[in-house]
Amino acid sequence: MSSPMISTPNIQPDWIAPIEPAIPARMKRVKLKHILIALLLSAVFTVVVIFLALHGFIAWMFANPQVPPLFANPMTAKGLQYENVTFPARDQHTLVEGWYIPASSTSKKTIILSHGYGANREEYWVPMYDLAHFAQRLGYNVIMFDYGFASTNHKTKATGGRLEKEQLLGAVELAKKRGSDHIVVWGFSMGAGTALQASLISNDIDAMVLDSMFLLEPDTLYHNLQQFVNLPKEPSLNVLRMMFPLLNDTSLQQIPYDEVKAHQYSIPTFFIHGTADTKAPYTIAEQIASNQDPALSSSWIVDGAHHELIYREDSKTYLRKVAQFLESSAERDTQLTAQR
Repeated sequence: MSSPMISTPNIQPDWIAPIEPAIPARMKRVKLKHILIALLLSAVFTVVVIFLALHGFIAWMFANPQVPPLFANPMTAKGLQYENVTFPARDQHTLVEGWYIPASSTSKKTIILSHGYGANREEYWVPMYDLAHFAQRLGYNVIMFDYGFASTNHKTKATGGRLEKEQLLGAVELAKKRGSDHIVVWGFSMGAGTALQASLISNDIDAMVLDSMFLLEPDTLYHNLQQFVNLPKEPSLNVLRMMFPLLNDTSLQQIPYDEVKAHQYSIPTFFIHGTADTKAPYTIAEQIASNQDPALSSSWIVDGAHHELIYREDSKTYLRKVAQFLESSAERDTQLTAQR
């Protein structure tokens, strides 16, 4: 009798690794290709997000500038009597706060100081108190005020002139109510660009002094963008155009920059600009100045001068030229009034 066959399980020792089926080389190449595509798409997505975030941050910063608090007042700075004033913007959108500095004797002439972006009514780097004192010595009442983006109590976004021109015209209304019949806007940077926009829609401004004029338009916007990062003009400008309405409620189409650049103003205008201006290309100021009637307006382009620092760099020449312009514009206004 033969003995029965006993089957034993096929047990492998633990130290013997299980044999896995070999992965074809073709499948390995496919997996590697998918990984590379995923990495590439992730990199592209990251770059796009960073690109959009950067432009969004720039648009947001423009709408919400960091403005220092007021450090002084006309009395402590220059010994000038003044009055705190609050008045409505022309469109009643907001209230505006400022100072009214009366001339030393009764005067029907007023200079409104229109400060720039990122500053308040003091704009100490100009410096504004010096110019207010100078204007008062020339026999002008002076209005210094804060645009909404610099206001503490009546905050608005910076809009490149859309809201600011209405706030400036509110100051013009205040000057008229105080008895002035000759009103000069002395603007700086975006405050100068705002004066140009306000004069398109109002006949109550009789003359303008425009220092380092900044007009929010595509070339100026890209000029400033390049100061922070070297990006191609397109699509950067298109992205910023998209971001502006979303983040500051204002589109570039709402800024009449083409009209300003082509318009011939019927009032005396004095353009002051430096060739080393890194914020507002002096060529735009030259272009606008070239459209004006030379019998009324003139320009002073200062070689090597910087943005809003022309007074500091040559104060004697600056004040002499401004005084001459103010005198001639006031004489012209007097003559026109006499002819009516």
